[in-house]
Amino acid sequence: MENKQNQNLTLEGKIALVTGGTKGIGRAIADRLAQAGAKVIISARNDPAEADLEHHFIAADLTNPEDVSKLTKEINDKFGGVDILINNVGGLTTPGGGFSTLTNEHWESELQLNLLSGIRLDKALLPKMIEQKSGVVIHISSVAAKQALWNLNLAYAVSKAALNAYSKALATELAGKGIRVLTVSPGATKTPPMEKFVADYAASAGIPLEEAFQQLMSQVGGIPMGRMAEPEEVAELVNFLVSPAAGYLTGTIYAIDGGSLPVVQ
Repeated sequence: MENKQNQNLTLEGKIALVTGGTKGIGRAIADRLAQAGAKVIISARNDPAEADLEHHFIAADLTNPEDVSKLTKEINDKFGGVDILINNVGGLTTPGGGFSTLTNEHWESELQLNLLSGIRLDKALLPKMIEQKSGVVIHISSVAAKQALWNLNLAYAVSKAALNAYSKALATELAGKGIRVLTVSPGATKTPPMEKFVADYAASAGIPLEEAFQQLMSQVGGIPMGRMAEPEEVAELVNFLVSPAAGYLTGTIYAIDGGSLPVVQ
């Protein structure tokens, strides 16, 4: 029984691309997929800090269509396509304060980063998956998509909600072609951007870091488990979802938030 379970979780012979794979959740996912046996490609705007990074790195700004074309060409030329695509690139880059503080440029940049970059890359890499009649696409979203906070993350939440809708529709379209599409929505996760966000909030409010964290979490109803997620915990979920063990799962959004989302999903 144990051998069968291990076989269902192995990714031996699979090629995986993890965008935003040099740090945080993306780095943890890349490392976990490699541990499961996959050959992992990572992309990011800038070269990784570690010169001895084990994964194949391709520099690309996925908000730039030309970079997406270059990334796709290198992947197809060197690897013949991918079996697993983790659309992890994204982030909160716009100011808080509500609709009146957000310019057209803010909305455009947030949609480009959190929605259109993933759509663009899916369109570039899916033809090979369709041709081989197999593949898995994971979109990394956020619990913010279901709990927008007007004073903190309005444009970000809207862009992630749109990503959820797109991912669901894509899953339905591709289910009959042998391709699974799933969405993973982390809550507060201990990553450099999240830690910076809390630190900036603390500095602007003139309060200690722990108090800042508690204030931010209270706006979403708190975290019943009392802490942020570790990136590796998100990576474990993703690793399961892309494995053969999850072969009947598609079109679903998986929140990993320590119980913070106060609704029945």
